[in-house]
Amino acid sequence: MAARLEVLHLYRRSLKLALDWAIHRYLWRGQAVYIRSLFEANKHISQPRQQKALIDETEAILQKWKHPDPYRPPTAPGGSKYERNLAVPTTERMCYTIYTIWTEEFLDCG
Repeated sequence: MAARLEVLHLYRRSLKLALDWAIHRYLWRGQAVYIRSLFEANKHISQPRQQKALIDETEAILQKWKHPDPYRPPTAPGGSKYERNLAVPTTERMCYTIYTIWTEEFLDCG
């Protein structure tokens, strides 16, 4: 069961890594089909030692092909638009201060 989860994580990481290198989504789709075929070809292996060897080999390949500047969605942490337009923090004290100032100005003008 643990090997199955590890393989699923490796498959997902492989797809994300391919997406980092692909310029267009239609190019990535071909790579995704190829990656799927590689994982499907080794689906029948049930020996834990062979599974571990394949997992280690896949980890090494993923590390070798790791992108130096991976894609990040613009609004995600590390993206170009992350925290660009933050909402103004409101606290009770700030609201009370604004209300007090507004009330004093209103009373002075009247």
